Amino acid sequence: MAIARSHDLAEGDTLRRDFGWALGVVFRAYLKAANEATGTLPGGPRGHQVLEAATRQPPVSQSVIAQEIGIDRTVMTYLLDDLEREGLLTRRPDPADRRSRQVVATDKGVQRLEHLRALIARAQDYVLQDLDETDRTALRCLMQRSALKLDSLDPTAPCNVIQDITDSNCP
Repeated sequence: MAIARSHDLAEGDTLRRDFGWALGVVFRAYLKAANEATGTLPGGPRGHQVLEAATRQPPVSQSVIAQEIGIDRTVMTYLLDDLEREGLLTRRPDPADRRSRQVVATDKGVQRLEHLRALIARAQDYVLQDLDETDRTALRCLMQRSALKLDSLDPTAPCNVIQDITDSNCP
């Protein structure tokens, strides 16, 4: 069976030309593959992201990680509890602010992360299988650029998403 390309779609096929539809299909395929790759890791792909963040130097706080990956602080606490129970990370008081907790991967967590990175790479290869290496690199770069920009926007700024879409005077 031949795979349709976007330029081969019928002009009236607005659904399959829709960015949101394509993004949803790719996201669901990635999530399914990433869940499979992370196996029994607490939190699945989110647990993987937390472990990645826990290897940073200098260490960052659990509230920073929660904000970066979009997890409610309460849910983050439960996820950290589960990862800590597995011996994959530890939380320690921040020397600069004793009320804040830094999240640090343990040696066991770093070893598990190395294994997970290979599995996640295979999941990404599965999702991007129809793209050659040049297109994969371009897609990753464009997605990262867009994600970094969107992540930097202040959600409390006076121009919300609806205003941005409808008001061209919005910065």
